[in-house]
Amino acid sequence: MSSVDSFKSKSELKVGDKTYTYYDLKVAEANGLEGVSQLPASLKVLLENLLRNEDGDTVKADDIRAMAAWVKNKGAVEHEISFRPARVLMQDFTGVPAVVDLAAMRDAMVKLGADPAKINPLNPVDLVIDHSVMVDYFGQTTSFTQNVDREYERNIERYNFLRWGSSAFNNFRVVPPGTGICHQVNLEYLAQTVWTAIADGGEVAYPDTVVGTDSHTTMINGLSVLGWGVGGIEAEAAMLGQPIPMLIPEVIGFKLTGKLPEGATATDLVLTVTQMLRKKGVVGKFVEYYGDGLVNLTLEDQATIANMAPEYGATCGFFPVSQPTINYLAETGRTPDRVALVEAYAKAQGLWLDPSVEPVFTDSLELALDSVLPSLAGPKRPQDRVLLSDAATAFTSALQGEFGKAGDESKRVQVEGSDFTVGHGDVVIAAITSCTNTSNPSVLIAAGLVARKARALGLKVKPWVKTSLAPGSQVVTDYLNSAGLSEDLDAMGFNLVGYGCTTCIGNSGPLPEAISAAVNAGDLVAASVLSGNRNFEGRVNPDVRANYLASPPLVVAYAIAGSLNINLTEDAIGTGSNGEPVYLKDIWPTTQEVTELQRKHVTNAMFSNRYSDVFKGDAHWQAIPVAGGQTYGWDAESTYVANPPYFDGMTMTPDKVTDIVEARVLGVFGDSITTDHISPAGSFKAVSPAGKYLIDRGVPVSEFNGYGARRGNHEVMMRGTFANIRIRNKMTPEIEGGVTKHFPSGDVMAIYDAAMRYQSEGRNLVVFAGKEYGTGSSRDWAAKGTKLLGVRAVIAESFERIHRSNLVGMGVLPLQFKVDGWAKLGLTGEEIVTIRGLENVQPRQELIVELFRASDGKVARFPVRCRIDTPTELEYYKNGGVMPYVLRNLARSAQATE
Repeated sequence: MSSVDSFKSKSELKVGDKTYTYYDLKVAEANGLEGVSQLPASLKVLLENLLRNEDGDTVKADDIRAMAAWVKNKGAVEHEISFRPARVLMQDFTGVPAVVDLAAMRDAMVKLGADPAKINPLNPVDLVIDHSVMVDYFGQTTSFTQNVDREYERNIERYNFLRWGSSAFNNFRVVPPGTGICHQVNLEYLAQTVWTAIADGGEVAYPDTVVGTDSHTTMINGLSVLGWGVGGIEAEAAMLGQPIPMLIPEVIGFKLTGKLPEGATATDLVLTVTQMLRKKGVVGKFVEYYGDGLVNLTLEDQATIANMAPEYGATCGFFPVSQPTINYLAETGRTPDRVALVEAYAKAQGLWLDPSVEPVFTDSLELALDSVLPSLAGPKRPQDRVLLSDAATAFTSALQGEFGKAGDESKRVQVEGSDFTVGHGDVVIAAITSCTNTSNPSVLIAAGLVARKARALGLKVKPWVKTSLAPGSQVVTDYLNSAGLSEDLDAMGFNLVGYGCTTCIGNSGPLPEAISAAVNAGDLVAASVLSGNRNFEGRVNPDVRANYLASPPLVVAYAIAGSLNINLTEDAIGTGSNGEPVYLKDIWPTTQEVTELQRKHVTNAMFSNRYSDVFKGDAHWQAIPVAGGQTYGWDAESTYVANPPYFDGMTMTPDKVTDIVEARVLGVFGDSITTDHISPAGSFKAVSPAGKYLIDRGVPVSEFNGYGARRGNHEVMMRGTFANIRIRNKMTPEIEGGVTKHFPSGDVMAIYDAAMRYQSEGRNLVVFAGKEYGTGSSRDWAAKGTKLLGVRAVIAESFERIHRSNLVGMGVLPLQFKVDGWAKLGLTGEEIVTIRGLENVQPRQELIVELFRASDGKVARFPVRCRIDTPTELEYYKNGGVMPYVLRNLARSAQATE
């Protein structure tokens, strides 16, 4: 807590019979921080964080004054601050490599002659295992049990490692598999909105804040907890007590007015918001919601909107504390003392929603809720919203245009062993999945009601559709069971398959062999409809090229219709048992029907029961032995967990940064290259570099698992970097997938193979890209793999926030074109690249890139902006990344105290 308190803000707050210490923003305003009561609520949270952590070193009085000055400059003046989150949240795909890194840091501490126990989380860390379950089995009552058994078979090495981590590290807890998605466990149980800690002989109250190793950590913004996704690299630094450097952000206000109309869902609302904010341009900015429309949204609606902040590009999507916040905390089993504290604290600090007051924002936009219409988003990006009424014609346009199937629209292929055919636009996956909607009982109950009404009319799901239900928490099953809706969903094929991310992360599992064979034989553009938040190409399933986000009730409807070529607003969705056509309006529930069931069947007791012993786990988890000491006993034969090479040969003094001289180009990529393109999360084939590596080590194809589950092994992951089956390298425009051209030989090969060949030749590498490079998940392996392939710099037209930070965190230089992009340069990839002046480079400095063209001997030069944005990031870069930086500091500290 603050050791300086320049603005004398330390005060007391009495709530009931308890007294808390807190850092009072109103007192600080009276003591020199003029105007801070006009700040957006999200910036008030940052301001409190600075007041509480002022130490004259990492947080100075000038940093606090800069926050106050925001009221006038609205973020136009760049100023770095140090943010200290209260806690860290992880999921297992990103959490396992983070724990691998911590284990490797302990080994490195031993080699540096320091105490390995110094590598220990100083802030609370919760890791929720939620990304490893795959939909191998579906459409039957045993699906859940079979998928869980298979999950443990595949992942036992990883789970052994996590069990070791939970005992070896302090402040580190693991929520076992089969519990729920990290974001919903966070929303329903972990988050407190106002946190407390014992300090200086008393109990200090302060806003709950969090960073997470999943970009959708922002879902917790719906509960008025300021938090966002970071890469595992940055999360590790936060765990180890390092502040997160950031520029004071611009804040875009999003005013909501009115009320959602009949027939529109929270999903339709969030797809509309995502489209609007992507168009507005909010990358690297905060978004904060306000206006009288907030009183007509449930807390779960707010969480749905906040969840998709990565899809609209914002750092966060924050909601102030309001009565729905208080109600939700009480209804989900938080203690009465905590609930009372949250309300009292929010009102004392000016964090309570007042719809009549409009804070100062950098800019704002507005949406009337009654204008929201049923929607989907696809076929490749979450921001590409289409109205439900236009979905069929929009798919036809995509089929003819971006999929290049004009004139082929009516093609059908016989499915072997069946009496049906499949064609373009047929829905082969219909999945109620992921975290966007599974926090929201209204849309899940609506899905159950659609299933109930359809079942009553005799409708069935089409035989080519793979159906699944993967709730975000066990509470969902409880209220669906209580309402009798599980029986209806089961009857329509939406049986429980697991509690985890599943389809949205690429764990959709394989299509039935006959369906897959027909799709591939006909080169069909098959479709998925999922209630998730990510539909990037190559992500959901390798056989499915068109992916659409939709609400859970629409997922059920499309499973019945079986095709995107049907206009659900006009055409019959199917034929009832009486032989009459049935339309969507015949099975769509009213808002009143949904609300009545929600009020009756979603109870406080369900949350209290499910979270009473959340870290215990099932019999599988309890049977895993806990073994090991302070350092991990690495298994050289493991293909899941391996000691990474980041600290090999590391000394206490970093080497000087050298210029990039005569580097080769590894890849030239277009716009919207996602972290899925750079570091895939789904399945991979035996012919890929990663597949060949596993086969060479005796792993059969059936046990490959996915890239996500293999993130604890750098050998697999570096082979998977730039290996997405849908990525297109402009150096090999005729080939889809992770290939490139080696120069000067001109040989075409896998990007990994080319990188290794260049390494053997002693060549540095660079990558060129277009706009929005690194969009999507907070996937640290997209930066780690880039580093291990030997890439020194990525030169792009613009970067997504998290990936830019991750690149710096791995010691890779992000450079941004100042004028034209690579297309105007006429790049072929044969150029030789030189970038000088790196030893003394400064944040956001202009640098010159030299291109030597071997074909004509000419040299072209163009300016770029160094996207190392802050002095702290510069220190990370000079140290070769944030992990070596932290490790050296901890080693010095340990040696100084010995």
